[in-house]
Amino acid sequence: MGGQNFKCHHSALVDDGACIGEGTAIWHWTHVCSGAKIGQLCSLGQNVFIAQNVKIGDRVRIQNNVSVYEGVELADDVFCGPSMVFTNVYNPRAHVSRKNEYRKTYVSKGCTIGANATIVCGVKLGEYAFIGAGAVVTKDVPQFALMAGVPARQIGWVSHEGEILDESLVCPRSGRKYSLVDGTLVPPEEGLEVTDGIY
Repeated sequence: MGGQNFKCHHSALVDDGACIGEGTAIWHWTHVCSGAKIGQLCSLGQNVFIAQNVKIGDRVRIQNNVSVYEGVELADDVFCGPSMVFTNVYNPRAHVSRKNEYRKTYVSKGCTIGANATIVCGVKLGEYAFIGAGAVVTKDVPQFALMAGVPARQIGWVSHEGEILDESLVCPRSGRKYSLVDGTLVPPEEGLEVTDGIY
């Protein structure tokens, strides 16, 4: 279980071989499987499931009733809203074993996934993207993109702080001014070093 400097409710189950970072809190009826690696200062809410070999960064918040299946990786500072859904098989059938067909899903640093959203496997969510509640994501999402709907489409841009940006591209909370470069939102300190709009 890694170090013992983490909080674990007595109803939670952490299998031998799981690695839990310092300061992480694991709440009621949550199950962390062997081989999972969870970073520091994370919070796993009630009834969360973390599958084998899942990697989770630091300061990640996973709200109640979320399952993170094998093939999903969460970078630092990711927020997973209540009852949002990951998948790992694109075309499941109950009678067909597809355990060797898991598609990888990568959620980049600072990304927010709203309550009841669904992330179809095999996509990459860019840094600080914001997936609205109930959205269904079926393709890669650019950094700082605001996504909504079924299937999800981009309806705007957000800042590092999750504030919706207007035409000025100035964050109303931080005052930071962003730029659009070839259709990609770029924060001032990042310059022009982006790759296909997704980190």
